[in-house]
Amino acid sequence: MNRFMTIFRKEFTDTIRDRRTLFVMVVFPLVLIPLLMTIVMNMQMSSMKKAEEKVLRVALIGNGNAQGLVEALGARADLHLVTDIPADSVAASLGRDSIDAAVVIDRDFDAAVARMAVGTVRLYYRSSDDYDMVKRRLTEIIGTYEKGIVASRFAALHLDERIVNPVNVEEHDITSMKERIGKTVGGMVPYLFVIFCFMGAMYPAIDLAAGEKERGTMETLLTAPVSRFQILLGKFAVVVLTGILSAGVSILGILVALRGASKMPPELMSAFMAILDVQTVLMVLSLLLPLTVFFASFLLSISIFAKSYKEAQSMISPLTIVVILPVLMGLFPGIVLDPVTALIPVLNVSLATKEIIAGTIRTGLLLEVYASLVLLAVLGLVGCARWFEREGTIFRGV
Repeated sequence: MNRFMTIFRKEFTDTIRDRRTLFVMVVFPLVLIPLLMTIVMNMQMSSMKKAEEKVLRVALIGNGNAQGLVEALGARADLHLVTDIPADSVAASLGRDSIDAAVVIDRDFDAAVARMAVGTVRLYYRSSDDYDMVKRRLTEIIGTYEKGIVASRFAALHLDERIVNPVNVEEHDITSMKERIGKTVGGMVPYLFVIFCFMGAMYPAIDLAAGEKERGTMETLLTAPVSRFQILLGKFAVVVLTGILSAGVSILGILVALRGASKMPPELMSAFMAILDVQTVLMVLSLLLPLTVFFASFLLSISIFAKSYKEAQSMISPLTIVVILPVLMGLFPGIVLDPVTALIPVLNVSLATKEIIAGTIRTGLLLEVYASLVLLAVLGLVGCARWFEREGTIFRGV
C-alpha cells in the first residue's frame, strides 16, 4: 500500500504540474461554464424579448372580405400591414424577408360564412423565425375573430354554446416543477458531466503513459522495486481522480452560473437548486465513478500503446465523438431507461442521470446500471493490466 501511495503521489504531482490538465480539469468547467451559460441564457432571453416586441410586417390580402378580421389586424400596434403585395408574390416576398407573414382571405369568405359554411384564411410565414412568434401572434388574432363568428351563429340559432362541449375535462397535472425541469433540461446535465469526465481523464492518461515514454522516464520507473501492477494502479488512480474532479468542478460551475442568473424567475431558480441538491449530485458522481474507471482503462491502454504524446493524442481525440453520441441519444424522444438501455455504456449514465434529476429513478433499473458499469470497469482494469504487462506494448517502436 505504501508503494502504491508513493507512485500515486508522484504521478499526481506530475499531473497537476501540467497546464493543459489543470485547464481542462479546473479552469474550463469552473470559469468558462458559468461564463458560457450566462451568455447563452442572456442572449436567449434578449432574443425572446426582441421577438416579442418586434413590429411585424404583415401582407394583408383581404379581397374585400372579413372586415372584422381586417380591423382587428389593423388595430394591433405590433403589426404593420402591407396591402400592395399581390397574392402570387407572397412566397417571393417572404423569401426576400421584405415581409414577416401574409394573411390571404378567400374571395368567397363572407359568402361562405353567411351561409354558415367554412371560410378560408391562408396564413403564410416562416416557421424557423423568432420562436414561431409570428404564427402565435396571428393565429391568436384569427382565433379571436373566429370565436366571434361562432358566437354570432349560436345567437342567430338561439342555441347555447355549451351544447357543443358535452364533456368538461378538468386537468390536474401532478408533475412537480422539479420533475418537469428534470425531464426537460436533465438530458443536458449528463452531457456536460460525461464530457468533462472524459476530458479530465484524457490528458493525464496521455501524459502518464505516452508522455512518460517520450520523456524517457518509463524505463527508470520500471526498474523501481515495485510491481508493474502497482505502477499501473498508481497511474490509474490519478487518471480516475482527475476525471471525477473535472466532473465535480463542472457541477460547481453550473451552480455558480445559476447563482449568477439574476434574471431567472425565483420559482425556476428554486427548482434548479432542488435538482442540484447534495443527494442528487452524490448519486450522479457515484454513476460517474465506474464509468471513469472504464474511461481510464481504455485511455491508458491506448496511451501505453502509443509511441509518443502526439500519437496518443491523435488516437484518443476522435474518441470524443464516440463518447458524445450515446449521450446525445439520451436526448432523443422515446429513448428511456429500461432493462435494455440500462446495459448500454454511457447511454445508461445519461438516461439514469436524467431520471435521478427528475426524481423518477426506479431502484431496480438503477442497480442494473450500477452492475453493468462496475462490470465494465473491472473488465477494463483487468484488460489494461494485462496490456501493461506486455513488453512489446510498452517498448513499441523503441
